[in-house]
Amino acid sequence: MAKTAIRRRLMLGALPLLAAPALAQGRPVTLVVPFPPGGSTDVMARLLADRMAPALGTNVVVENRPGGATVVGAEAVARAAPDGMTVLVNSGTTLTLNPLLMKSLSYKPEDFAAVSLLSTLPFAFLLKNSLPGDIDGFVAHAKARPGQLNYGTNGPSSFNNIAAVLVADALGIRMQDVTYRGDAQQLSAFLAGTLDLLVVGGASAIQPHRNGQGRIIGWTGDRRMPSLPDIPTFEEKVPGTVAQTYFGLVVPARTPRGPIERLSKAAAAALQTPELRERLLAEGQFAIGSGPEDFASFLQTEAARWRPVLAKMNLQIE
Repeated sequence: MAKTAIRRRLMLGALPLLAAPALAQGRPVTLVVPFPPGGSTDVMARLLADRMAPALGTNVVVENRPGGATVVGAEAVARAAPDGMTVLVNSGTTLTLNPLLMKSLSYKPEDFAAVSLLSTLPFAFLLKNSLPGDIDGFVAHAKARPGQLNYGTNGPSSFNNIAAVLVADALGIRMQDVTYRGDAQQLSAFLAGTLDLLVVGGASAIQPHRNGQGRIIGWTGDRRMPSLPDIPTFEEKVPGTVAQTYFGLVVPARTPRGPIERLSKAAAAALQTPELRERLLAEGQFAIGSGPEDFASFLQTEAARWRPVLAKMNLQIE
């Protein structure tokens, strides 16, 4: 009897230890967005979170960690436990531009493991209605007023500013950039009449265009937007003007292969659903959903492509 009671007490005492792994599996996966709410990255993350949750068997939550040209959010994920539960929704700024532009960056691309390339997003030149409504008219107007037109960006090292500089240089015009904290602030300033144009992607450009609050004259991508097929790309006018960002999932380095594959397959499955693909197109994004190896290769290609371009632009900021 005494031995039986002792055995029962030992078994009961072990229950919390036996239950611990199950509780860990039930923790929510956190998608860290290194931008404020409302922008293209945030929209992507929130669309994805709901659709990844069933495949992962747990809740997926979005946490906005803006600041420092995405450095704050990226650094937080780089330092997180490598267990697949903390995931960075990175844009081109985080793992392509920052390592090329910032001398004293607090993280390295090697601090992350690739999970999936989610989508690509070109930028639109959204002009206020008082400006010419096509590329040729805009170029003539800007050339007659060098440096007088202003546009909103997320900062000197942001992809939309890089796109603006690249296209403006190819068109032979000069404009003045004004920095804001995210697409939402830029859009508010534009609608208030403070800015002459925006160089933004997604709904920040498409909705004002459709609402008659501005006009998109061209895209910086390699193909036209299906939802606005009459608007050309700048590449059609001047070759060498493709400048589009991307969104992807990365986790801390040393994350085991199992969680990486689990996250990658959940993201790819979500991006294959017609509903999500159509929603992303409405947001100005082209859905992809690659595997870890393809995304890792893509990151290397992007770094090699932009390194000489940025060196020519002399955009070193630190």
